[in-house]
Amino acid sequence: MIDGGHLRVLAKREKLPYNPDYIEKVAHSCVHENEDILRILYYDCAPYIGTVKLPVSGEDHEFNKSGAWLDNLAKKDLFAVRRGVLKFRGWTLKKIPAADKPVTDDNYRPSEIEKGVDMRIGLDVATYSQSRLVDRLILVSGDTDCVPAMKQARKQGVQIVLATFPKRGISGELLWHSDFRREIAWPQP
Repeated sequence: MIDGGHLRVLAKREKLPYNPDYIEKVAHSCVHENEDILRILYYDCAPYIGTVKLPVSGEDHEFNKSGAWLDNLAKKDLFAVRRGVLKFRGWTLKKIPAADKPVTDDNYRPSEIEKGVDMRIGLDVATYSQSRLVDRLILVSGDTDCVPAMKQARKQGVQIVLATFPKRGISGELLWHSDFRREIAWPQP
């Protein structure tokens, strides 16, 4: 189970590509050779699509990036893509501009929030563990919202493996409620 927002942030920090082929490589690197994959669940949102007003000029700005890459990921063997919704919440200053410089639209970046991703992860953890479809779940996430589902899975006897990456800290709370921490080396692009 891969939280796409979490994985994307980590991959960008390492200057790694973020596309369906690389996501597939990462997913397979999380699994040991003595483990069988039932399914790879990937949770993310398609880009926001819509027209909004720019913060300074008030001109219309259209967001229209394609989410086709999620469709391509869903076509890969053993992958299922669970989609949340990305909501536009306004504009945020990138950094405070110098006092002698005018503030322009370029000083802002969009503020967006994922909705429904954590809930889908939690529901899938609960479903897989309650039905005993698996003995072990491998989770790639840094979000403590997963903790209640992790606790429930462990009560059902399912082991939780928390997959982490080199040089990245992880919440103590996530570690407390997992059975194993598995550090994953970034695969070659």
